[in-house]
Order: sequence, then structure tokens, then C-alpha cells
Amino acid sequence: QLQLVESGGGLVQPGGSLRLSCAASGFTLDDYAISWFRQAPGKEREGVSCIGSNGKLTYYAHSVKGRFTISRDNAKNTVYLQMNNLKPEDTASYYCNARVNNELGLRSYWGQGTQVTVSS
Repeated sequence: QLQLVESGGGLVQPGGSLRLSCAASGFTLDDYAISWFRQAPGKEREGVSCIGSNGKLTYYAHSVKGRFTISRDNAKNTVYLQMNNLKPEDTASYYCNARVNNELGLRSYWGQGTQVTVSS
């Protein structure tokens, strides 16, 4: 079964840190660009960060730049999102997406999400 599984969410105080993981099973992430999205209650899903298949290209939303770091470990088939200096407005469900478009066509997979709550 092809799936992505996020983990690492939880409750943290403002200023704290969490590291989210996105692990793939049933396929390898080597050729996939990986993105993290988040969705807060009553709001649209927004892109947070993404990393290219070779790990050299990264993107961060303005709201998280300088606080979040995306990385990937292809040997572990896992992508990480290190989140530092968390703010209450970072509270959301966080989802990872793996996407590739090559000679085999477009493939895209989503995880089930992990909840991040930033509150004192």
C-alpha cells in the first residue's frame, strides 16, 4: 500500500519547537518533491514549505521563513519539518504531499495529517 504518514505533532508552548516527520511506505521518495501544507479550522489549506527531489531547492512561506526548516533523508525515506519559535498562529493540522510528474505521469500522495497546537 502506497502511503505517507506524518508524525511529530503535539501541544507546545509559544516559542517552543517540534519536528514533524513524513515517512513513505510502499514507494521511495527519491524522485518526489515534498511539500508541507497546513490547515487551521475555518481556513483554507496553505503551503508552508517544499523541497525538491535532490534536496537542494527549498521554499518557505513568508510566515514561517527563518523559523521552519525542511529537510529530507532519502535513505530513511523520510522528510522532516523542523519548526522553531512556534507561534499560536502556527496551530493547524499539517499535511505532507509527495508529487512527481515524469514519463510515467503525474503522481501525488497525501498523508493523513498531524495536529500542531501552540498554546500556553
